[in-house]
Amino acid sequence: MSQVRTRFAPSPTGFIHLGNIRSALYPWAYARATGGTFVLRIEDTDVERSSQEAVDVILESMQWLGLDHDEGPFYQMQRMDRYKEVLARMVEQGLVYRCYMSMAELDALRERQMASKEKPRYDGTWRPEPGKVLPPVPEGVAPVLRFRTPQGGSVVWDDKVKGRIEISNDELDDLVIARPDGTPTYNFCVVVDDIDMKITHVIRGDDHVNNTPRQIHIFRALGEEPPVYAHLPTVLNEQGEKMSKRHGAKAVTQYRDEGYPADAVVNYLARLGWSHGDDEIFSRQQLIEWFNLDHLGRSAGQFDEAKLRWVSAQHMKLCDNTVLASLVAGQFARRGLSVPADDRLVALCALFKDRCSTTVELADWLSVYFVDVQPAEADLATHLNDVSRPALVALRDRLARLPAWDAASINQAIKETVGECKVKMPQLAIPLRVLVFGRTQTPSVDAVLALLDKNIVLKRLQCV
Repeated sequence: MSQVRTRFAPSPTGFIHLGNIRSALYPWAYARATGGTFVLRIEDTDVERSSQEAVDVILESMQWLGLDHDEGPFYQMQRMDRYKEVLARMVEQGLVYRCYMSMAELDALRERQMASKEKPRYDGTWRPEPGKVLPPVPEGVAPVLRFRTPQGGSVVWDDKVKGRIEISNDELDDLVIARPDGTPTYNFCVVVDDIDMKITHVIRGDDHVNNTPRQIHIFRALGEEPPVYAHLPTVLNEQGEKMSKRHGAKAVTQYRDEGYPADAVVNYLARLGWSHGDDEIFSRQQLIEWFNLDHLGRSAGQFDEAKLRWVSAQHMKLCDNTVLASLVAGQFARRGLSVPADDRLVALCALFKDRCSTTVELADWLSVYFVDVQPAEADLATHLNDVSRPALVALRDRLARLPAWDAASINQAIKETVGECKVKMPQLAIPLRVLVFGRTQTPSVDAVLALLDKNIVLKRLQCV
């Protein structure tokens, strides 16, 4: 078998959401799993709706998720000469014909067919056949080019998701493959691209299933065998509707801005239509090692943000602390804070990451180390009382005298204060957290204090 070559071929007509980008993830993963090539193609023939801004968002989303392409991006609008060259050859070979039926005539034909309860379709009026007399060519009418769809028999393919699919050729009319101005249509361009780019596997959404028999016919008319097809079930939103911008889908880049690690999104998205046994959490490298087309699901995947957050939390725990520090520094930069991704930030990430699902949450936790803290009045009223105040004063004095500012020394000071003031640990630790960190809960209090400057700790305890 020749080397695997897959492609992602989005239309740059709007922002790209998770349902769209899954059609990039799977062909990327299959190419990486097989040592193949992943091609990026921008299908921008819808000139009115396509925009460079949408192209940029596609590229930005793929870059963030690490879905690197080996070839491209290729743009269909830059390949018009190639399409017209193939069209001219097909005209010469009698594979297509000129059709002069106007839109008004087509509409009238469809109305008659629907009134007769027939499937609306082009009736082949201008299709040349032996012995057939065609209508006179009307003056001033630019024709479309229609493909001569084979008559009788059927088109069959073994879909890697849906299994064997067979469509009767009698269900297919003669497809328009070039408009009156000579510009080629979608199904034709796709086939020429897939041939020229030597695509071996087409992994795409099942909204393309109806295009596949037509594309297979064009492949074979051009003397080429079609690629292997895998049509992915739809991704649904949390309400069970098809994921779309109209139904509240978020742009892929918004998940980046909300602090989800890219590897977590890749992990979650991979499981939204593919599985490797019962494995829920896996690395990018494991995905590449395990991925194949045999375990693509046949049922629609339903997006669940709570599940995404859980997957993200697992990846936060597994993430290298140096990598996390860099991501958190980026989150602080968005807030206008310049926080270096130094050893201290690395240590802070290691201490707090188990409590977080995103780097935004982690930055929220760590912000107490870099900005002033304002404890909530309700927490102060609840936890600062006649029992805790004397203990906090004693602890502050003891901390001020510490020769070494480290977790062990701080822990010893807290224990001695608990014993001296005859209080329970929570009666000291909780108000201590409230005053210093503005929270009633943190990781081990000695560890979190040790990573904060001693003078800041003493200053925050002054209000006791």
